[in-house]
Amino acid sequence: MLYSAGMGAGILLRAVQEPIFMQQNPPYASGLEPEILALEFTFYQWGFTAWAFYGLFAMVMGYALFVRKKKVRVSATIEDTISNKVARKGIDITTIITTVFGLIAALGLGVAQINGGLNHVFGGGFGLAVTLSLAVLISAIAFYSAWQGVDKGIKIISKINILVTFLLLLFIFFTSDMIAIGRAFGIATSNYLVDFIPMSLALGNYNPGIEFLTDWTFYYWAFWLAWAPFTGIFIARISKGRTLRQLLFGVLILPSLGTFFWFSVFGTSAFQLIESFGTYNDEFGNVFSSLFVFFSHYPLATLLNVVTLFLLIGFLVTSLDSAVFVLSMFTDKGKKEPSKKHRLIWSVFILLGTMALLLLGNAKPDIDILTAVQKLLIITSLPFAFFMVFMAILFILEVSKKRKPTDP
Repeated sequence: MLYSAGMGAGILLRAVQEPIFMQQNPPYASGLEPEILALEFTFYQWGFTAWAFYGLFAMVMGYALFVRKKKVRVSATIEDTISNKVARKGIDITTIITTVFGLIAALGLGVAQINGGLNHVFGGGFGLAVTLSLAVLISAIAFYSAWQGVDKGIKIISKINILVTFLLLLFIFFTSDMIAIGRAFGIATSNYLVDFIPMSLALGNYNPGIEFLTDWTFYYWAFWLAWAPFTGIFIARISKGRTLRQLLFGVLILPSLGTFFWFSVFGTSAFQLIESFGTYNDEFGNVFSSLFVFFSHYPLATLLNVVTLFLLIGFLVTSLDSAVFVLSMFTDKGKKEPSKKHRLIWSVFILLGTMALLLLGNAKPDIDILTAVQKLLIITSLPFAFFMVFMAILFILEVSKKRKPTDP
């Protein structure tokens, strides 16, 4: 559930396209091999930073919910410090707006990739009507899953997603150059650990420039911020009974290493394919079809493509249903088991927002709507970024006061 809610569809969307983009367009000059630098920067985008956003929010909200017995509201984390009801309500509304924009952007990207996959597998012909139908289908399944609740709906679909994804990963790993993958994974991970701080601060030679940062790093930060409320609260809810240390280790370390290995397998294999081509003609440049093009060079390509299409649907469903569940908690007086009416309302609202985005993109083909959404997401996430810093400081101060000097 942790991984399915956090970034499942994203690692399919970017599995091949992002490492190849970083290889062909190095973010900055480096003495590393282009392939290692590409993997290192991809790790940076999807690694500790993303899961730190989720883990921080999960830790603070989990403490508020299960130790201080607060309601499921973001403002509950600071209500003992800020008594003004208008300010607290503003924080909750900002959180909801940021979350909804992130969900609409993710669902729009996801259904576009599924449509791209259908066109690649079946030879084209699938247009806007199919994309809209996919959005309706995914929203309907997500609503049913959220309606059933965590244990009966979300948990079951999440387990199926991860099992199939793991099998897909193993298939590509064992049918590719395993030694090269292992080498790339080890070298890129060690460089990432050494370079993490200067990369995060864009210091000196690690500064890729404002345009690159806006298109990639800032956009990803905005995405993680937008998803932090519902993912963090969802993680906190399914982590009840664990210590803060266990929560942080489970959220920060294990998913990051899994993500690094995922991109090492697909990225290294794609690098070797390009080398065998002789010349690269942007075969993996389309974010919506790159993975399906990649599979065409492997045995059982049709089966792999079909499995990936189902996985994309499954991951979008588990991201959406957990988000609908948490948004419903936000708006249903902070209840841990929100009413099914709220779950229905949020499912429909997110679907309508996604359809509006897709229709606008079709009506204005000269405007890159998804890029516009990226910029808007950065803007809407900015106030929430400042709030998270404030929230974290208050949490540290509170825990420090309650911690006894003799505690380990």
